Amino acid sequence: MSLLVAIGGNAVHPDNIRGTTEEQETIAGRAAQALLPLVGATDRLLITHGNGPVVGKILLRQYYAREHVPPMRLDVCVAHSQGGIGHLLMQGLEDELARADVDRRVACLVTRVEVGADDPAFSHPTKPIGPFFSAEEAQNLQRTLGWTMIEDAGRGWRYVVPSPRPKAILELELIASLAAQGIVVIAAGGGGIPMVLRADGSYGGVPAVVDKDLTSALLASALGADALLILTAVARVAVDFRKPKQRDLETAARALGLNEPH
Repeated sequence: MSLLVAIGGNAVHPDNIRGTTEEQETIAGRAAQALLPLVGATDRLLITHGNGPVVGKILLRQYYAREHVPPMRLDVCVAHSQGGIGHLLMQGLEDELARADVDRRVACLVTRVEVGADDPAFSHPTKPIGPFFSAEEAQNLQRTLGWTMIEDAGRGWRYVVPSPRPKAILELELIASLAAQGIVVIAAGGGGIPMVLRADGSYGGVPAVVDKDLTSALLASALGADALLILTAVARVAVDFRKPKQRDLETAARALGLNEPH
């Protein structure tokens, strides 16, 4: 049996911690404890994860250091978050496996995801990431860094970026090979590093953030996984989430991409 588990960025960095390395190690250890039973339930286990809180802090560091250190492009920030979060989850899982005397290894794979250069998201960025800024700070960021800023629900201004749909997992064969060996694979963190195919057949990174759940669904489908679990901080998927007419869904039978809610 093959199983893909998608966990949120809060599995390493919930909102109620300062974000020290020690705090993140503790939270990752708890996530590993929760995931341990799944290791014994399947011989092919893949884990994807969100990166929202962590990539936001990477951007915040760049904001404060921008006069001294050139900011990284967003796809590189996603890669940094993949490596950091993956390291913490990998170490947490290997520690739990050792305590349980389970002979399985864990691998964290920096993963690229192809997106379309003509995706409408690039001309209409809508995904807010990172911290909140004042109007004056937002104007300065737009002027100095070229960031697109929007006011977010009365809480301040945030950086909005494109969120194109994933088309292909570039490391798919390598992920499949590792999983076939019984290795627990952590991959496609933060939705994957967004890449576009150039005219000469090479790939180039682009400043965007890919939706983690869409990438997880694509990866599960491409690998023929028997099940996909999306673990969130809420009890159920809901229609009109956090709105007066919110309706929780007990079951869902429609496929991704159709008009019905899922």
